[in-house]
Amino acid sequence: MITAILIDDDNNLRAGMKTLLNRYAPEIMIIGEADSVKTGTELLLQNPPQVVFLDIHLGDGSGFDLLEEVNKKGRLNSQIVFITAHEQYAIKAFRFSALDFLLKPVDPDELEKVIGKIKNVLVKSDSVAHIDLLLENIRKKVDNFRRIALSTSEGIHLFEISDIIRCESEDNYTKFYIRNSKPILISKTLKEYEDLLTEHGFERIHQSHLINLSYLKSYIKKDGGYVVMSDNSNLPISQRKKDRLQEILKTL
Repeated sequence: MITAILIDDDNNLRAGMKTLLNRYAPEIMIIGEADSVKTGTELLLQNPPQVVFLDIHLGDGSGFDLLEEVNKKGRLNSQIVFITAHEQYAIKAFRFSALDFLLKPVDPDELEKVIGKIKNVLVKSDSVAHIDLLLENIRKKVDNFRRIALSTSEGIHLFEISDIIRCESEDNYTKFYIRNSKPILISKTLKEYEDLLTEHGFERIHQSHLINLSYLKSYIKKDGGYVVMSDNSNLPISQRKKDRLQEILKTL
C-alpha cells in the first residue's frame, strides 16, 4: 500500500477525492486529512506519508505556504500531487519543477496516469529537489524560469535552461544534450518540452529536433538543409521549418 494524506479546505472535495482513489487507485491508503496550512503542516511533520494530495488554495493560505512552513521545520520527502483549477502560472511552475498536478474536476484517467507515475517514482526518487525548485519559482513570481528539473530512472536532475544545447525525440522519450554533462533520457515527449522551452530561445527545426538557438553554429543550405550545433552535431531541418528558421536567423 502507498500511504497518502489529503489536504483541501473543502470537505466535499476531500470526500470526492477519496471516492475516486478507492475506485481507481485502491493501492492508495489515506492515513490523514487536513483543511488548512496550519493543520496540514502539523500532520505532515507528525506523520509524513509517501504521497500528499495538496490543494493550492487553503483557507489560511496556499499549498505553497504549507510547503514553506514544512521546510522551515523539517524536510518533506513525499511525492506531491497538486490539485488545482486552470491557473496557468502554477501549472507552468509544476511542469518546470517536474511535479504532478490534477486539474479540477479530477478526471479518473488523469488520476490513474498520475498514480502510475508515482508508483514508478517512489522506488527511486527523492522529491526534495522538485519541491525546492517549485518554491524557488513561486517566490520569484515571474514565469521566465531559469532552471528545469528532469526526472530520470536515477533520480532528479536540476539544470540551467541556458546549458541545454538541444533535445532529440526518441519515440515517447526525449534525450537532452547538456553542456558539460552526459546526455539524459527523459520519459516525456519532445512536444511537451517544446511547449516549455520555446520562449527560452529554443526552436523546433524538425519532428525529432528542438535546438537552443544560442548554440547554433551554422545553417547549411546544401544537402536538403541542416544546422551545425556547438556540440558538432549536424541536424536536419524539415522543409516546412526552413523559412521560419531563416527569418529567425536574420534577427540574431
